[in-house]
Amino acid sequence: MVNSRQPDKILGVLGGMGPAAAAEFLRLLAERAPVSRDQEHAVTYLLSDPQVPDRSSAILGTGEDPTERLKKNLLTLAGWGADVLAVPCNTAHFFIDRFREELPVPLIHIIDETVGAAGRMSPAGAWLLATRGTMDSGLYQRYGEKRNYPFFVPSLEVQQKVQESIELVKSNRKAEGGELLKGVVLELWEERDLPICAACTELPLAYDASGLPQEKTVSSLGALCEACLRALYP
Repeated sequence: MVNSRQPDKILGVLGGMGPAAAAEFLRLLAERAPVSRDQEHAVTYLLSDPQVPDRSSAILGTGEDPTERLKKNLLTLAGWGADVLAVPCNTAHFFIDRFREELPVPLIHIIDETVGAAGRMSPAGAWLLATRGTMDSGLYQRYGEKRNYPFFVPSLEVQQKVQESIELVKSNRKAEGGELLKGVVLELWEERDLPICAACTELPLAYDASGLPQEKTVSSLGALCEACLRALYP
């Protein structure tokens, strides 16, 4: 980012999935914006809806389908006047992809942006860590194939530990989530020394708490933030 100026677009953010991840996304937006005063930040509308049914459970067939609620919320943001939309939840995009073309304004796709960021950091590939729903859906693998980018998938046992780390962050136990994730990541690096793609928006928070090196992770929150800033400050 170079020349600071006041953006002419309004960003609509659908958050609450989970609340800590959305709050971190907004913090990154403020911290990384190319600004020198308040008035140069983008106008941002936040619709925080933690009551959206659990996305991972829906994919796994054990929970309510959140599609209609996600669609309603995004249309609400567009109705408020948002010119571009962002959803800091990876798993939600499994459902958003069903109606993305029906949205009246562009949506910055967190998965597409994260795969692109991973490719720039590590062309040889990355370890894919996400919710069980995202892993089972094959979302990242499909977007990776579009870019001819390889993801390496951990064992089911490791995936379960990653899910536990995510749930610890969601329950405001970030330090514990970070400690659990650290053990998982160190084991993965013994097998293959590749960056970690934090493909759930709780995982960057756990990774930050783990003390692991920042240069060895691709944050889906960070990738979404950078893409939003490119759209707001072209």
